[in-house]
Amino acid sequence: MNSYIILFVIFFYFLVLLFISQITGRKHTGNEAFFLGNRCSPWYIVAIGMIGSSLSGVSFVSVPGWVRTTDMTYMQMVFGFFIGYIIIAKVLLPVYYKLQLTSIYEYLKKRIGLRSYKTGASFFLLSKMLGAAARLYLVVLILQTYVFDRWNIPFVVTAIACVLLIWLYTYRNGIRTIIWTDTLQALCLIAMLIIIIWKVKDHLGLDIMETAHTLYESPHFRLFEFDDWTSRQHFIKQFLGGIFVPVVMTGLDQDMMQKNLSCKNLKDAQKNMYVYGFLFIPINFMFLCLGILLITFASQTNIELPATGDDILPMLCTSGVLGPSILIFFTIGIIAAAFSSADSALTALTTSFCVDILNMEKEDTKKAKQIRLKAHLFITIVFTLTLLLFRAVNDRSVIDAIYTIASYTYGPLLGLFAFGLFTKQKPYDNYVPYICVAAPVICLTADYIFAHHTSYHFGYELLLLNGILTFIGLRFCRPLSFFR
Repeated sequence: MNSYIILFVIFFYFLVLLFISQITGRKHTGNEAFFLGNRCSPWYIVAIGMIGSSLSGVSFVSVPGWVRTTDMTYMQMVFGFFIGYIIIAKVLLPVYYKLQLTSIYEYLKKRIGLRSYKTGASFFLLSKMLGAAARLYLVVLILQTYVFDRWNIPFVVTAIACVLLIWLYTYRNGIRTIIWTDTLQALCLIAMLIIIIWKVKDHLGLDIMETAHTLYESPHFRLFEFDDWTSRQHFIKQFLGGIFVPVVMTGLDQDMMQKNLSCKNLKDAQKNMYVYGFLFIPINFMFLCLGILLITFASQTNIELPATGDDILPMLCTSGVLGPSILIFFTIGIIAAAFSSADSALTALTTSFCVDILNMEKEDTKKAKQIRLKAHLFITIVFTLTLLLFRAVNDRSVIDAIYTIASYTYGPLLGLFAFGLFTKQKPYDNYVPYICVAAPVICLTADYIFAHHTSYHFGYELLLLNGILTFIGLRFCRPLSFFR
């Protein structure tokens, strides 16, 4: 019975998204609508929609499960996130709006050169493809485990079906549709999070004050780690990583910036970023609180929790121990989170591929639209293959894997943009690709050496180290330029 309920919820939810796509795209199906939403998106709608894109199914499932092993220390990164969003609003957005960019990597061509531009875009395509596939993988895996395995449907069929549904409501008008569908999905995600917390609270027999007391008294209610410098959860590592993760994964990410560039002007885009960044704090705090309540509930009812943290919330919501209605709320929440992240990723990947790799803007309007439609289909196919590849190799918490991948693939982007914004020099453009590849390799080697020969373990500060190495490499591209 549960399988049919989940399937019905997915089907109805998709019809709503398809309806929104038809409404928003009746008169706007050109490339300007697909790439930038005709630059007329209301900033508050963009802010709400970006919440859903950032959180994704990973936050909905992994963050509550993370509490069991790292307590509430993820909040250290979240506090750093807000500083990062302020940097984006004050430093990056003014540059993007001044140059009237479609793809943010066009800045690298104007500032450094063609090879730097292509290198930056290529690192984005790799980073976003891996990250978005990892996020969607988690949701597809849950659907496969709790629904389609019972009908003997292979994982590959489930994955293809999910990506196809997303392609159907994004291929015509892209960002113009996504601005509105992501807003609906973000509101659904937040509402379902609150409802699930409320349901768990009721099953624990607690009122609001007792719930707050239970959270505070829990051994997992540990926000900060100041003592163990070798720990990946140390405050300095987490907070600094939290600052630079949004700078690169939002400010240097075509996916997230494409929504900002669809706002009417710079002032609206900055207001969007401030509001979005602030709301990120209480929402992530609620996810972590949900994790503590789930662990408390399992302890009081003698339920054995699964070995993997990612499985805790799905197992409790689908087993019936929290009541039959919780399954519907869980399904809506996770589908909303998954679709809102994957749809914008597909659109951004298509935009970057068309503009940065295919130079589509040089073509006439009719031909450019044909190229975009074919490119969107191609990106969708590659995305599906990446999703299947991720299933074959992933053996760790998905959210941890995403941030680890970002530390290596987004680091060169951080170094490239920092060099362009904070220096006036121009390096040898032909050498830039080699520098951007060398920096992650050096970081990977250092991580291996430290992990095997010392007690120190790199955390997400690898992202900062990666960016610094890229920056230094660019400075040495000109003879003696480092000392000028």
